[in-house]
Amino acid sequence: MTTMRERMLAGELYRADDPALFDDMNRAAALSHRLNTADPTDHALRRELLTELLGRFGEDSEIRPPFRCDYGYQTFVGARTFANFGLISLDVATVTIGDDVQMGPNVQLLTAWHPVAAGPRREKWEAASPIVIGDNVWLGGGVLVLPGVTIGDNTVVGAGAVVTKDLPPNVVAVGNPARVIREVEP
Repeated sequence: MTTMRERMLAGELYRADDPALFDDMNRAAALSHRLNTADPTDHALRRELLTELLGRFGEDSEIRPPFRCDYGYQTFVGARTFANFGLISLDVATVTIGDDVQMGPNVQLLTAWHPVAAGPRREKWEAASPIVIGDNVWLGGGVLVLPGVTIGDNTVVGAGAVVTKDLPPNVVAVGNPARVIREVEP
């Protein structure tokens, strides 16, 4: 019999109220709280907390508090990446953020989804699909990236866009839902 954590990590329907997952969420909440209330000038402590919290936190990267996540260990951040205030990474599935990514304030990376059918939703079943942000991507302020989306290298997503489908590399996308409006030089 598989555990709820194993089901979650496999991308299957699972229930988040499982005690082991609750422990994982509490760990992430405690580390996030420490990060979000740390002295803003203590960059070494913030880096230490992010390194402990996340699956990977790349060299010369920065995430400005406040930062929120479900588990932390499912979020992987590349090198030289910058996230402004208010990043949310609902990392039920993996969130992979490449190198040299820039994120404006209040970006939300949302891997979780819920069944449309009333019965399973009432029974608290949910699942998730991974998000991948390529290298040298720029996500403007307030961008929402939905479950299962991949954003290609060098792509720019305009402020407030809702990314519901994969975006290719080397484009500018805007709107709700986000749509490609032009190409950019790689």
